[in-house]
Amino acid sequence: VQLQASGGGLVQAGDSLRLSCAASGRTVSSYGIGWFRQGPGKEREFVGAISRSASTYYSDSVKGRFTVSRDNAKNTVYLQMNSLKLEDTAVYYCAATSTYYGGSLFNVREYTLWGQGTQVTVSS
Repeated sequence: VQLQASGGGLVQAGDSLRLSCAASGRTVSSYGIGWFRQGPGKEREFVGAISRSASTYYSDSVKGRFTVSRDNAKNTVYLQMNSLKLEDTAVYYCAATSTYYGGSLFNVREYTLWGQGTQVTVSS
């Protein structure tokens, strides 16, 4: 599968933005899909994920503000980001893993396929 992330941009604090991760080659529901982000000078960190069975997982920093969803007909996974904060500024990546275990979706090393990043900048 190949992944392509899109939808980033420049927004103000408190705004919303939706990122898309379009998959090609195989159905997106065949994988766990995770969203990660990497801010300037920071390590890549887990944001949220959706498992093969459509269970969702979130980091504490985005829980309640971000939502991961999947549209099987469009073969796309989304990251809806609401109430954006300055600290959400980062390059966002989507990635795929074959693991069935939901608990593994938090681990960046579980992911073997990565899309290119999309920049999200939140201004005050």
